[in-house]
Amino acid sequence: MKKRNLLVGLLVCILLVGIYVKRIYHAPSRKISNAKKEVQLLIRDKQIHDGDLIFQTSLSRQSIAIQKASKSVYSHCGLVFKNGDNYEVIEAVQPVKKTPLYKWIAKGKNGHYVIKRLKNASNILTPDILSKIKSNSESFLGKNYDLTFEWSDDKIYCSELIWKAYQRATGIEIGKLQKLKDFDLTDESVKTKMKERYGDNIPYDEIVISPGAIYESELLETIKSN
Repeated sequence: MKKRNLLVGLLVCILLVGIYVKRIYHAPSRKISNAKKEVQLLIRDKQIHDGDLIFQTSLSRQSIAIQKASKSVYSHCGLVFKNGDNYEVIEAVQPVKKTPLYKWIAKGKNGHYVIKRLKNASNILTPDILSKIKSNSESFLGKNYDLTFEWSDDKIYCSELIWKAYQRATGIEIGKLQKLKDFDLTDESVKTKMKERYGDNIPYDEIVISPGAIYESELLETIKSN
């Protein structure tokens, strides 16, 4: 009886391990498949245009700190542009690059994303203006991600790329600029990242634009939230 119970227990353990491994192995492919279907629907329903802003909750190590400091669910964002028959997101990661839209959606928390667009975009975002926005954002391609969120073009972070690309092409400032000291720096996750990035020399007066500030801009309207 003991041997039988031991054998049954062993088989159950093997089965559970198999299920776990299968889930881990297939999870990425499921995310990609679901994201591809999502993009197809966006295209079919004409809910995605050049120059759209897209937001997600990143799974990066700094995401929680960004969310706590800016008091926003959204910690990453990018600009959408069509390339042939596909859409890509110009995003500031390491380094700044173009990512297929479906891959960008798949890598966010739970595949959740929000697409926003400039109000009255049909009048403001002429082909010439869109070309300038795209050119401005592409000028940052290959640059390093700015871990210390400095207001220079030497290195770039995600919301900074969007703000500068739009402002330089249209004169429109999407999102309120803040100083580092304006954020909530009291959470332990934030303190840890601040210490890691700045040591004891925290630049409290550095100009910063957060993904949350752009997301909350009254100049934008929500086109799609899944």
